[in-house]
Amino acid sequence: MPIFCYNSAMATIVAIGGGEIGRPGYPVETTHIDKRIVELSGKNHPHLLFLPTASDDSKGYIDTVQEHFGKRLGCIVQSLNLYDTPSYEAMEDAIRNADIIYVGGGNTLKMMTKWRKLEVDKLLQQAGERGAVLAGLSAGAICWFSGGLSDSRSFTSESKSWDYITVRGLGIYNLVLCPHFDVEPQRKEALKHSLQGSRHRAIAIDNCVALEITNDTYRIIGANRERGAYKAYWRGDKYHLESLTSGSAQPLSALLT
Repeated sequence: MPIFCYNSAMATIVAIGGGEIGRPGYPVETTHIDKRIVELSGKNHPHLLFLPTASDDSKGYIDTVQEHFGKRLGCIVQSLNLYDTPSYEAMEDAIRNADIIYVGGGNTLKMMTKWRKLEVDKLLQQAGERGAVLAGLSAGAICWFSGGLSDSRSFTSESKSWDYITVRGLGIYNLVLCPHFDVEPQRKEALKHSLQGSRHRAIAIDNCVALEITNDTYRIIGANRERGAYKAYWRGDKYHLESLTSGSAQPLSALLT
């Protein structure tokens, strides 16, 4: 994975470690973060574009996002369904007109492959450059960074035995992102192993916690005694896992170095 940071603009990103937004039979858990996403748009009723690519454009997921961000939080919600093979012009218009781009969870590797095939990756980078809020959960958190620790193989494995993989993201910021850090215990060892021998810095995020990046600062949203976010890296032959302070804005450079 290359050492890379997208410097054309300081994109605004809200990367959520995991959690539910009210699909049938499940609670609404991330409202405190989602309200912040809306606030960052600077509008009372922002246009939110949902990309459900990682879930194969799941109709149920689309309906849940419409209910949560539309009815509860006052956004004007549109979904960009890439498996309907929209024209490039239609994709370009939808992304250009969005105040918020929210990416759902699912198969990160399949999503990134689809985006690159359709050149959606370039359109999303341009959206960050012009000031759209880039947000998402799980796969939708990984995608904005240089890469992330993903369970993509679990979607295609015919057995219960599969390995986490590092999936290359858009590279807007030079970090490896690891979601679901508290609810999938095996991620801890997998992240440690994946970073060994590299200079990469990783941010591990628990469910219902988010990393917000605005301008040249970052902030951790939603952390408490049970849940948080962590910076992980190797220095020499020692592995470091450091808790990140919640609440107040901190220099982004502290994450990148």
